[in-house]
Amino acid sequence: MNNIEVATFGGGCFWCVEAVFQELRGIENVVSGYTGGQAPGVPTYREICSGLTGHAEVVQISFDASIISYYDILTVFMTSHDPTTLNRQGADVGTQYRSVIYYHNDSQQKIAKQVLQEMDSYYDTPIVTELSALEKFHPAEDYHQNYYKNNSEQGYCSAVITPKLAKLRKIHADKLKK
Repeated sequence: MNNIEVATFGGGCFWCVEAVFQELRGIENVVSGYTGGQAPGVPTYREICSGLTGHAEVVQISFDASIISYYDILTVFMTSHDPTTLNRQGADVGTQYRSVIYYHNDSQQKIAKQVLQEMDSYYDTPIVTELSALEKFHPAEDYHQNYYKNNSEQGYCSAVITPKLAKLRKIHADKLKK
């Protein structure tokens, strides 16, 4: 029997984060989107890129907790991007690219705090990952969904996402789809 839960994370460009989670066993669905801002209505990619909405690029995943735990998902998340750079991932700079965990309930908040504390010794500089309650998730436009799968030969994908996936496959091989 499936035990489907939902988690929401931002770790820079949502194309990168989406591609990472699509590789994991137990992940049922990954949707790129926006959350964490104050803009009224449904924000657009152009508005998000302005940096004025306060929204972050995020992914919302549905996962089978009987196959992969929230703890394990957070561990993958924290090791698949740089949680020590404020409002930046590589060349992507701005509040929309911040490292953030949006928890859906008290249990997720507690586990996220634990993982953040445990991961602190993994990095040489302090973790700046934000921990916030999820308020409203807005799916991104259709052309952002499954971006890497549909555009893996595109320059950004080859230069940025492909190396992230290689790292994922090396350090989390036990959690990957066969």
